[in-house]
Amino acid sequence: MNIHNVNFLISAVNPRQYPAANVPELAFAGRSNVGKSSLINKLLNRKNLARVSQKPGKTATINFFDIDGAINFVDLPGYGFARVSKEEKKKWGNIIETYLNSRENLSQVILLVDSRHTPTEDDRTMMGFIRAVCDRAVVIATKCDKLKKSEIEPRMYDIIKTLRLEGDDIIIPFSTVNGMGVEEFWSYVTEIIGVE
Repeated sequence: MNIHNVNFLISAVNPRQYPAANVPELAFAGRSNVGKSSLINKLLNRKNLARVSQKPGKTATINFFDIDGAINFVDLPGYGFARVSKEEKKKWGNIIETYLNSRENLSQVILLVDSRHTPTEDDRTMMGFIRAVCDRAVVIATKCDKLKKSEIEPRMYDIIKTLRLEGDDIIIPFSTVNGMGVEEFWSYVTEIIGVE
């Protein structure tokens, strides 16, 4: 995909603040230290568009990004960070759930998991939300550069099995360091979402 203009639109916590629902949206969900901001920056070939926080659990809003007026990327709050209070976790959960249940132009929620670890209970819960609002599951397994080549396939199998991926579901091994998975991701967007 040829990307020309990428703009940060807004940070939102409720539907009144969401931008106009006039283009397809891809939302990215995952644990607070899984590398969502780094992945968004890599996919869009920008260094600091999505802010990469040194402290996991910092993003407590939904961040919308416009790509060439053709598609929006949506960075959902990270979940599963232990040092956040129960009240804060509940608030973030409500923010995410409201977006997933109310956004009519949502094309796909993409779940990010750390390729080095078996998906957590929180990841499986998020997969349940994704199944409820999307026709298929799309999973990006981040940090694959930290694995040996021989470890990638067994780790993908573990993720597929734990998240019960099947049929039309997609898993993409990904690395922000060496660019693994970038082309595969954009091929998916072009074919499935119809954005070129």
